Amino acid sequence: MVGALKYNLSKIMFKKTPKLGYVLVILIFIGSVAILYQIQLIKIQDKLEQIEETQNHYALTVTTEKPLLEEKDLILLYNRVPKTGSTSFVGVAYDLCKKNKFHVLHVNITANSHTVTLENQLKFVQNVTNWKSMKPALYHGHFAFFDFSKYGAPKPLFINLIRKPLDRFISYYYFLRYGDNYRPYLVRKKAGNTMTFDECVLKQLPDCDPNNMWLQIPFFCGHSANCWKPGNKWALTEAKKNLVNNYFLVGVTEELEDFVQILEKSLPRFFKGATEYFQHSNKAHLRQTVQKELPKETTMDKIKSSTVWQMENEFYEFALDQFHFVKKVIARNKGQNVMYEKIRPKS
Repeated sequence: MVGALKYNLSKIMFKKTPKLGYVLVILIFIGSVAILYQIQLIKIQDKLEQIEETQNHYALTVTTEKPLLEEKDLILLYNRVPKTGSTSFVGVAYDLCKKNKFHVLHVNITANSHTVTLENQLKFVQNVTNWKSMKPALYHGHFAFFDFSKYGAPKPLFINLIRKPLDRFISYYYFLRYGDNYRPYLVRKKAGNTMTFDECVLKQLPDCDPNNMWLQIPFFCGHSANCWKPGNKWALTEAKKNLVNNYFLVGVTEELEDFVQILEKSLPRFFKGATEYFQHSNKAHLRQTVQKELPKETTMDKIKSSTVWQMENEFYEFALDQFHFVKKVIARNKGQNVMYEKIRPKS
C-alpha cells in the first residue's frame, strides 16, 4: 500500500515538472519582451519631446514676428525736457504716425507749467487709459514724471532725452533772447536783451543763476516737494530710481540718432523706418538757437563749482552710462531670441 502511494506521488511530480519549466520559460520571454518594449517606449517619448520642443521654438518664432494684439493699446509718454532736441525727435514721430498707424498728441499745460495738479493728473491718467480711439499713441509735453499706478492705472512706456546740463542751460539762455530757426518770427520774452552769458555770470544776475539749471532732475524726480528744491540729494536719488525703474528708454541729445535706432529696433510698431527717415530728412538738426556764444573758461568754471551743476551733471553721467549699457547689450546680443521650452502639462 505504501509502495503504491510513493509510486503515484513520483508519477505526479514527474508529470508536472516539465510544465513548470515551460511556464518559467514563457515568463522569462514575456519579461524580456516587456523590457524591450519599455526601452523602445522611452526612446519614442524622448523623440516626441525633442519634436515638441522644436515645434515650440518654431511657434514662438512665428508668433514674435507678428504684431501682438496688445500692441494696439500701446501708449508711449514722452515728458520732454526743454532744449534737449525734443522737437527734432517729435518731428520724426509726427511724420511717421500716419504710415505706422499710431497717434501723436501734444499735452499743452497752461502757462507752460512743468507740474500738474492732482485733479489734472487723475483726469489725464483716465483719458490716456480709456481713450481707445487714440490707441496706440505717443503723448508728449513739458511736464514732470508722475506714476500712473498711483491712480490704479497701468503704466505707459515712458521715454525721454536729456542733455549735458551746462550746454542745455546756455542754449536756453540765448533761446530766450534770439529764438531759433524753427519759428524765427516768434518774439521771445527776452528779445532785445543782448547781454552775453559771460556778462550775466559776471554780474550774478538771475537769468544765469546756476539754480535755474535744476530742471532735468525734477523732470525725472516728479511731483514731490523735494524734487523742486535746487540741490536736494533726495531728488537726485529719486530721479535715478525713476530713470531705471519707470522709463523704457532714456537717451542723450548728443547721441540722438542712436536713441532713434534703439527705439526702432525695440518698438517697430511706432518707429519702423525712423532711422532712415531721421538720417535723410532735416529732422536731425531741426531746431537750433539763432545766436549763441560759447562762454569763457572762467565762466564755465564758476558755474561748475555750484552744487546744482555738480548734481545735474552726476544725473546726466548716470543716464549716459545707462544708455551706453543698453547699446552694449544690443550690440552683444544681435539675433537674440527668447523661447519657451518644456511646457507642462502637455495638451
